[in-house]
Amino acid sequence: QVQLVESGGGLVQAGGSLRLSCAASGSIFRIVAMGWYRQAPGKQREEVALILNNGRTNYADSVKGRFTISRDNAENTAYLQMNSLKPEDTAVYYCHAAGPGPAYDYWGEGTQVTVSA
Repeated sequence: QVQLVESGGGLVQAGGSLRLSCAASGSIFRIVAMGWYRQAPGKQREEVALILNNGRTNYADSVKGRFTISRDNAENTAYLQMNSLKPEDTAVYYCHAAGPGPAYDYWGEGTQVTVSA
């Protein structure tokens, strides 16, 4: 099992920045990718950013150029640096870790990000 604990959410004005952290523990050797998802009220959960073990990253079009995902393997922690935040970025942000197969699918409990206009 892998446990994920997010931190860093909060309330920020439009144009501001936040950094989310996701600390992983447990069977971390199983992790092949980590990512961030978000879910706004009344909407489906969507992928925001992904980072593979080889360092490759992928971003949703809506956050490209504003968000940066990174990972500190020594600390078993993934980060999401969010700049130039917009009200439409308001959502609960979830950390996700994936292993080598569909049975290896882990989620954090989520952290609220609220961007005021």
